[in-house]
Amino acid sequence: MCKSVVNRSSTKARHPNASLAGLLKKHVFGSMNNMIAQLRQLALLCLWLLPALLQAQVIRIASWNIQNLGGSKTPAEIAQMVQILRTYDLVLIQEVVAKDPAGAQAVASLADGLNRTGSRWDYRVSDPTQSPSSQISERYAMLWKPSRLQLLGRASLDVSLAAHCYREPMLARFRLATDTSSFWVVNFHARTHDQQPEEEISWIVQLPRRLAPLPVIIAGDFNLNEQHNVWDPIYHLGYLPALRQTPTTLKRACNEAGQYFNHPIDNLYVPTRPFRMRQAGRVDIVGSCEQLEQARALSDHVPVWVELELVK
Repeated sequence: MCKSVVNRSSTKARHPNASLAGLLKKHVFGSMNNMIAQLRQLALLCLWLLPALLQAQVIRIASWNIQNLGGSKTPAEIAQMVQILRTYDLVLIQEVVAKDPAGAQAVASLADGLNRTGSRWDYRVSDPTQSPSSQISERYAMLWKPSRLQLLGRASLDVSLAAHCYREPMLARFRLATDTSSFWVVNFHARTHDQQPEEEISWIVQLPRRLAPLPVIIAGDFNLNEQHNVWDPIYHLGYLPALRQTPTTLKRACNEAGQYFNHPIDNLYVPTRPFRMRQAGRVDIVGSCEQLEQARALSDHVPVWVELELVK
């Protein structure tokens, strides 16, 4: 008697709709899994890019009266300045020597040193100021990272203020490299405190209205502090000083308490729109009384700085 061998798996025929449903299920769930994986990758990419995008809207500005920046500064001192300034996006310098080419050459050496720190830097040096005497005349300098800021037009002295200021300010217009918004920067060194610098500053505080509607950042050595009422016109416009009651000049020698800071006269004045002041401070280039003489070889002032966020 013959026995038939039966393949039990073939005894039950598959319904064609079941096969179609299986294919659809596999395709749908496969597509969803791919989509979830892609969304995860996109989220990770956004998290990775977020710090860079936020930083793109932030600028760090330093201002420094570098006493007699010129031929008297050694290569070692220029190298020290490079290390102090390398982390900023824009650097404003006062008291560049004007009586000979050594001042502009020192700025070029500073820019060359900054270019060796891993970021590209550009710079401009002003003409000598139209001062009452050659002993008072100086140049200004501005140095910046083109990856962070773009100079619009020329950086030059405001000759319209030459009749009112011993050292008329240097003006430049910048914009963030990642944004179309632009702003003015004013670099100024006022006359000494015993020569009524407030008379000059009364003209400087008119610049925000003159240069409107663009915002204006005013920085420099003003030889008076932020509490003087000469600043009231820009305070009424919503400006804030980066520093408050913060001495920025150096004594010739430490006092009995071991203090080496002296007068609060260097500052940056910033409009609260479109900027938000994230933080600000001074750079202590001394550290201890034992280092005071060496620090004063760089300057009798310390750098002041502000970190600003562009707020739309």
